[in-house]
Amino acid sequence: MRVGVLDVGSNTVRLEIADAGGAVPLPVHTVKYRLRLADDVDSTGRLPEPAVRRLAEAAAAARQEADDWGVARLTAFATAIVREAPDRARILAAVRERSGLELRLMSGRREAELTFLAARRWMGWRAGPMVLLDIGGGSAEVAFGRAGVPDLAFSFPLGAGRLTREYLGTADPPPPEQLRAVRRLVRHQLRDVAARIRWERPHTAVATSRTLHQLARLCGAPPGREGPFTPRYLHRGRLRSELRRLARLPAAERAALPGISPSRAGQALAGAVVAHTTMALLEVPTLELCPWALREGVLIHQLEHDALRSDPPGAADHPTPPDRSAAAGSPTPPHAGP
Repeated sequence: MRVGVLDVGSNTVRLEIADAGGAVPLPVHTVKYRLRLADDVDSTGRLPEPAVRRLAEAAAAARQEADDWGVARLTAFATAIVREAPDRARILAAVRERSGLELRLMSGRREAELTFLAARRWMGWRAGPMVLLDIGGGSAEVAFGRAGVPDLAFSFPLGAGRLTREYLGTADPPPPEQLRAVRRLVRHQLRDVAARIRWERPHTAVATSRTLHQLARLCGAPPGREGPFTPRYLHRGRLRSELRRLARLPAAERAALPGISPSRAGQALAGAVVAHTTMALLEVPTLELCPWALREGVLIHQLEHDALRSDPPGAADHPTPPDRSAAAGSPTPPHAGP
């Protein structure tokens, strides 16, 4: 069977198609629609009509692409850019009318759980107790656990694009006091969670997301053309040095650096501040980069859920993660996002 996921994010809308005949999803085709929706958000968080129309058209194109590739099931979901919009019902209706897709809103905590699931499957049990960091455009996720289901999963309004828009202003490069304000904000929001995870003494620290992959490349990790099985690491000491360089450069010059794409050059500095501050709070000297993230987590969850439904009672030894968006036992700290 061929399955697909459509991920609506702050910068891109991405379709991933995979063959689901084996134990893990094997990607066969991806399409990226670079809409940069976050650039169009107004001061209230609303998306203007032209941006909503572009999103609906991208969803329709993705639906057609999935049909052409023989996708039996296409799951479409949106993260912070849509779930936090006060007019999200209008956005969902526009996508439904234009594409026929029901765009689901994924909670921040669920995003953290499914990203952790994907990273755990990629890293394997050798990773032991594992902490995960993911920095998106609108939010950042932190999770910790010893199995496929994280023991702790949190989402914070600390996305690289969001912080760039709300705190770094129009100065390019921004003045040092604005960077200090971002660093203070990250410390304030993460301090309780970081202290809790430090108690657990993680054996492995893992990073996902495009922001962290680009920062790792900037800090000397091998390029993407060497394939997903090449080990890649992000070292805190090297990131600190590169952070100083990013802070001195305007966005146009950041785009010329290794790994920093023109579309993300403007938010690379905020992403670096979040990454370095979080690593310091967690007392993590090195992050290991994982090529699997949220989309793969959604696919894996679908496959395992289907397997459980098709097995006879009692046949499954490893249940899939429940949606614990509002579950007790994973309390949201005072400063955590939804």
